[in-house]
Amino acid sequence: MDLFFNDMTIPSTSQSTPKKGHEESHLMVERDHDSSFGKFSTASMNNTQEHHMSSSIDNISRRAQELVEKINDGRTGDQKALDSFHEKLVEKVTEACQQMKEHMYRVYEENSNEMQVKLQELSEVLDSCTKLCNELREANQALAGLREGLAIAMKESS
Repeated sequence: MDLFFNDMTIPSTSQSTPKKGHEESHLMVERDHDSSFGKFSTASMNNTQEHHMSSSIDNISRRAQELVEKINDGRTGDQKALDSFHEKLVEKVTEACQQMKEHMYRVYEENSNEMQVKLQELSEVLDSCTKLCNELREANQALAGLREGLAIAMKESS
């Protein structure tokens, strides 16, 4: 894997894997560089490579941290939006429940008034029935008395 970046920027994800030709040409440039300026010591070359690798790793690490922070910021925004939606939904549901409760109490009031009228009418009808029952009982007793008197009179006359 080629860890040398000429401009020290991290490639985009679509170009994160170097092509074979790129790796070879980069190495050739390094070889040409070595031959034109003389040979560097192995330690010097390793320090340069380590510096490039360390720089690249630092850049990748920094970029990854930035992406994580961006994702977390997005999640925070999503949570705020969801909380706001929740609050509005609770307000709407509370308002709808209050309206339903008020409507329910109005219906209860109307039904209570109607039931009161019906109960008053029922009470009057029951009073009339009670009076009629008493009158029928009295009439029944009077007829029973007449029947007894008639029975006695018929016995006496026979």
